[in-house]
Amino acid sequence: MKNIENTNKLRKDRKRKMVGTVVSDKMDKTIVVKVEKIKQHPLYLRRYKVHKKYKAHDEKNEYKEGDKVIIEESRPLSKDKRWVAIKKSKIKKDPTGSFRQQKSK
Repeated sequence: MKNIENTNKLRKDRKRKMVGTVVSDKMDKTIVVKVEKIKQHPLYLRRYKVHKKYKAHDEKNEYKEGDKVIIEESRPLSKDKRWVAIKKSKIKKDPTGSFRQQKSK
């Protein structure tokens, strides 16, 4: 019985989470989030940016264009929506291109 409970806890923790920028909030209860990753070319070892847009559920329509948000994987909510916006991210992008956490006041 303990094994079943432990596996259920692990399954809940397996949901992927990503940080991205809201690029559109024109739909009702849906936002479009752009997630950027830095990849490295396998042969030339050059780093380059790739991005992908995800539609995420926003129940209260609280996130606006330009906000940094954390999205989490969920069950399919519609044809394209498989993510849920959890909260605003406190990670700001540095002018140098690296990420740092915003200091709370």
